[in-house]
Amino acid sequence: MRPTSRPGPRTNDSSDVAEVPRDLPLELTAFVGRAPELTRLGEATAHDRLVTVVGPGGVGKSRLVARAAAACALPDGARLVDLTAVHAVERVDRAAAESLGLADHAVRPALEVLREHFAGQRALLVLDGFEHLVAPCAALVGDLLRAAPGLRVLAAGRRPLGVRGERVVPLAPLDERDAVALFADRAEAAVPGFALDEDNTADVREICRRLDGIPLAVELAAGRLTVLSPGQLLHRLDDRFRLLTGGGRDAPPRHRTLRTAIGWSHELCTAQERLLWARLSVFAGSFDLEAVEYVCGAQGLSVDEVLDVLGELLAQSVVSREDGPGGVRYRMLETVRAYGADWLEGSGDTARLRHRHRDWYAGLATWCELEWFSSRQAEAAARIEVELPNLRAALEHALTEPGDTHPGLHLASTLWFCWVGCGRLAEGRYWLQRSIELDQGPEAESDGVPDARLKALYVFGHVALLQGDTVAALTALHECRDEAERTDDAVAVAYAEHRTGFLALVGDDAVRAERLLHSALERYQDIGELNSLVLLARVELAAAVLVQCGFPGGAVAARGRGDRTGSCRTAEAVRLCEEVREVCEDHGERWALAYALLVLAYVAWSEGDPARARRLLEECLVIEHGFQDLVGALLAIELLALVTLDQGDPVEAAVLRGAAGALWPSVGSPLFGSVSSRDPRVTGERRCRARLGPAGYEAAVREGARLGLDAAVRRALGRSAEPAPVAPQEPREEHGPGGAAEPDAAEAETARPAASPAPRSGETTG
Repeated sequence: MRPTSRPGPRTNDSSDVAEVPRDLPLELTAFVGRAPELTRLGEATAHDRLVTVVGPGGVGKSRLVARAAAACALPDGARLVDLTAVHAVERVDRAAAESLGLADHAVRPALEVLREHFAGQRALLVLDGFEHLVAPCAALVGDLLRAAPGLRVLAAGRRPLGVRGERVVPLAPLDERDAVALFADRAEAAVPGFALDEDNTADVREICRRLDGIPLAVELAAGRLTVLSPGQLLHRLDDRFRLLTGGGRDAPPRHRTLRTAIGWSHELCTAQERLLWARLSVFAGSFDLEAVEYVCGAQGLSVDEVLDVLGELLAQSVVSREDGPGGVRYRMLETVRAYGADWLEGSGDTARLRHRHRDWYAGLATWCELEWFSSRQAEAAARIEVELPNLRAALEHALTEPGDTHPGLHLASTLWFCWVGCGRLAEGRYWLQRSIELDQGPEAESDGVPDARLKALYVFGHVALLQGDTVAALTALHECRDEAERTDDAVAVAYAEHRTGFLALVGDDAVRAERLLHSALERYQDIGELNSLVLLARVELAAAVLVQCGFPGGAVAARGRGDRTGSCRTAEAVRLCEEVREVCEDHGERWALAYALLVLAYVAWSEGDPARARRLLEECLVIEHGFQDLVGALLAIELLALVTLDQGDPVEAAVLRGAAGALWPSVGSPLFGSVSSRDPRVTGERRCRARLGPAGYEAAVREGARLGLDAAVRRALGRSAEPAPVAPQEPREEHGPGGAAEPDAAEAETARPAASPAPRSGETTG
């Protein structure tokens, strides 16, 4: 019989709780965190007669239920039955009776003794370590609950008991804050004087993150500080199972090393469950059932068997479930995944599974690329976002496996809409550049120059252009054009010419830009190409036309002289954008639509209709922010700043200008380094300074710089159409005693930006 012990610290410290009998283990170390879980568990045990806490090995189930039981307010207290060391099915009832001090030498069955003991009691029975004896334990618990109406059971295991009326409470690992606090507490015990400081806190946080916040793993890691620094410990975590050993001698055997803690779950699995566990290790982040069936369903585990076997891994807390907008997804803790990866490597099946994983996600990327030009565009963007960890894993495999560079090129270039349209320019450039550089071996010559390489080149040129790196862009686009003409690849020629036209536009050569973009659009028409990028070419052509009109000052001057040329060309630009709007409406496309709205807003503002310009820009900004397209969002905010200034609110205009200015470095060169786009912004800044004074302007800009993208978008969309009052300014010396000079009409016109509303997506994640 376990000796009766006083409870450790309790959540509820009332006198009636303190007097009830308990048979619970003493807490020998500090209990860290878990306040929400304790509250939830207390509510569950008050409502349900059987509550089972489930979770992976080492997550802290036993400690949590013991702490919750210590707060038990039932008059007959809480008693613990630990079945960890029991291995015979027929011994379960007697082991439970012995644990409670009820075994006698009579011939009565142990179950009868237990029924009699609990029959008139209002008590809590804590059941731990039962996962290897689920069926007999479930029978025991079900029998006792039926025989003793005042009995409640709180169980802890790696899977539910499966008894009717059971409330299952999954236990997740610790969050970062509590995991770091646990590490610090155990580290200080192991190394007196240890404390978190600016030199080690980042390493400790990363250790806890890499260990998934699993309490056992965190405690074992902290114990290693007797011989390693946090930095050295972090460096060795790739071999976590060899590193994280040395648990206390009084700890249960399965908790003395991380390998045995996870290995205990592995031993409880069937052969098929172990096989699926190993194969699931090729996934990164979360994954869905369809991916599991394709990647894992073969050679010993048919596709039809995957669902049931996956369900068993879920029940045993090897895999966890996540519910989201896209449906049910699954995830493995990194430590659990690493254990499976070791087994997969040992089976010699790693390469085959990684190839299947790569092929599945290449197919997914292709599907999303097609759906990008449809009413499911937002769905495609969301799907790619959630699948990014797996796409990265597939790219990494393709670019490190000998002979796999072509699949890597294909995948990196197929994801152009993610890099360009969903705000991941820097990441896209990384994968594209790696794939292009690696595609230089003999296999690259076996089929001439494959389509994948040409596509990677023009997508790379697109990305580099948006970052303002015209040299890299021009180099890639020239190579693409030369090789495409040599191999008669009409598609690649059209795209290379298209992006070269945009390069001319941001390089302030609007005449050449118009010529190249016209030619690219004709090529697209000849080959039957119609997608978001083709629509974008029409928008960019409209921008090139407007720049040649001298917008806004040149067009106004032309109309003043009776010259209708500028006006006619403005109509041409508007027509191009309206045609894009119609096509977008027909196909449900939103991303290219946002750029058409941007140009139309520019025209409306230039023609003296800031209210309409604002409406168009707000719609544009909502779309771009929804896609996380930083380039498009910043172009909209830049123009909104000038519209806001014209609507009489220089303070808010300066705030928006400050927000955009702080965010452009996340993309690359502000406004792509274009002089025609930069000059109006400078003029607008001068006008704001004139209205607000240097101090007022700088204060507003600093306020904007602190906002970040989400807050800046909310600020831009939430502004009232009514202009805010402008506080009177002190006279500025440079304008003489008359005070700050108001810009004249000509200056106001030249403050408007030249139209270069081209592409897109900046980098929001570095």
